[in-house]
Amino acid sequence: MAVGIFDSGLGGLTVLDAVAKRLPDLPIVYLGDSAHSPYGVRTPDDIYDLTTAATQRLFDAGCDLVILACNTASAAALRRMQEGWVPDGKRVLGVFVPLIEALTERHWGDNSPPREVAVKHVALFATPTTVSSRAFQRELAFRAIGVDVEAQACGGVVDAIEDGDMILAEALVKSHVDALKRKMPNPDAAVLGCTHYPLMHDQFQDALGADVKVFSQASLVAESLADYLTRHPKMAGPGMESAFLTTGDPGRVSSRATQFLRRQITFEAA
Repeated sequence: MAVGIFDSGLGGLTVLDAVAKRLPDLPIVYLGDSAHSPYGVRTPDDIYDLTTAATQRLFDAGCDLVILACNTASAAALRRMQEGWVPDGKRVLGVFVPLIEALTERHWGDNSPPREVAVKHVALFATPTTVSSRAFQRELAFRAIGVDVEAQACGGVVDAIEDGDMILAEALVKSHVDALKRKMPNPDAAVLGCTHYPLMHDQFQDALGADVKVFSQASLVAESLADYLTRHPKMAGPGMESAFLTTGDPGRVSSRATQFLRRQITFEAA
């Protein structure tokens, strides 16, 4: 069985690329809901309905394990899905967990009380829906105390990246970092809380300054998935080939994906 990776559009390709490098023999079915992207300005109920429909499509493709490589979906839909929707024998995982593990230097299985950690001032860059959900702060509070999180909703960045307008995306990144730094002048660390944003990692780093440690999710999620599959080997096995599915126009999405990953990617209609 393949592992499914879902994103609202193309941002999850950053996770797919890291997973493919870490686990080169793992079949992956990627589904991008480009017809409804971006999710970051949608209501929680709308995001839940779209995410469950996409996840079901990946289950139908033979995936027992699906990674929501979309922070907005993880923030707005994952808990609700896990509590009352995910069928027996299936698993749906989000992308916050590996990030918070890295930030706090605590394994997720560590259920001891929250404690002080090295970082004290964290800048969170995410979509408007992820910011308003406060899901990142809620999960962080289970593990750490004394961490001040300042969140910046980065409107427009996902649209610019999906449209291939990297000049606009870079200008928006600088504007959002400037707005964040007016609220938190000296963050210790910055979290790129959207899987599109690693494509702009260098621009975030340049705007923040070299002394700010920038956490992005792709490699962290890949390492966490490798660990998970070591502990739950039945969730992935032989028998399927990798595939790329989209709810958008396959030709246009294939072209954009090829630009992002700098290798040929061919999408099919979902």
